[in-house]
Amino acid sequence: MNAIDRLAREQQALLHAVLDERDDSSLWPHVRRDGVDATLSRRGLQAYQANGLALAERALGAAYPVLAQLIGGESFAPLARHFWRRHPPCRGDMACWGDGLAGFLEASSQLADEPYLGDVARIEWALHRAAAAADAQADPHSFALLSSADPTEVTLTLGTGVLLLASAYPVASIVNAHLLDEPALADAAALLHAGAAESVLVWRQGFRPRVRAVTAAEYALLAALQAGSTLDTALDDALTRAAAVAPDTAAAFSFEHWLGRAVRDGLVTGARRLAHSPVQASRPSEPNAFIFHNNPGEHQ
Repeated sequence: MNAIDRLAREQQALLHAVLDERDDSSLWPHVRRDGVDATLSRRGLQAYQANGLALAERALGAAYPVLAQLIGGESFAPLARHFWRRHPPCRGDMACWGDGLAGFLEASSQLADEPYLGDVARIEWALHRAAAAADAQADPHSFALLSSADPTEVTLTLGTGVLLLASAYPVASIVNAHLLDEPALADAAALLHAGAAESVLVWRQGFRPRVRAVTAAEYALLAALQAGSTLDTALDDALTRAAAVAPDTAAAFSFEHWLGRAVRDGLVTGARRLAHSPVQASRPSEPNAFIFHNNPGEHQ
């Protein structure tokens, strides 16, 4: 065995020992390095394990502050340790670890009475990733296409970190209540107890990740744009969706008003001409965009 293979084997043995729940130094057995015997002591292994668990708690706490408040510190710490052991990081950057927590929570029988936690985790992870996403370059001059080109040939370009989530729970209100005190916690709790559902938008406004609930029309419009649709098709989807959910809201939807706000908020950064009629994709085409459909019902 050459030196590189031996080092890789030793690193894997140490990793398995650190992640194992048992306090057993034999998990990282006697090894040799440069001809010198070395055995990891029990105290050394415990130090590695303790540091790893503390790092897991800090990393998840930074990415999921609302979830930590909802679960409580006494429960969040063991949750982070359990998640660390079941889904250890595969990259050196701990800011990239934790994306599977939503599914992990939903699979937990202990949290079955709080099913909204999974969607809260999805929103928080989207906010966390949006904060570090590459900047989207605004192109204000490109909006001239909206008046000069056929709407069946152009589309809108979305900003950084855009995520859409159709949730069966009022998770945008829950997250904002904890992060911004808007709405009040009591109001968010009332929405949850009433069984309210919310369609949610996450994006980054400047350097600040944002989240808010959106109407059926805006959700359908953004989902179509993410899928690579033309502006004409996206508008049709928005009006059709709005009419299906609440006919009055379809008539009230103003694209011009929406676009002005979307540009100011950094949600839309420009317009572009499509080289050909797009094929409706099953996944978003924007590099920093994601869609989650977590509720088969209708959303306002």
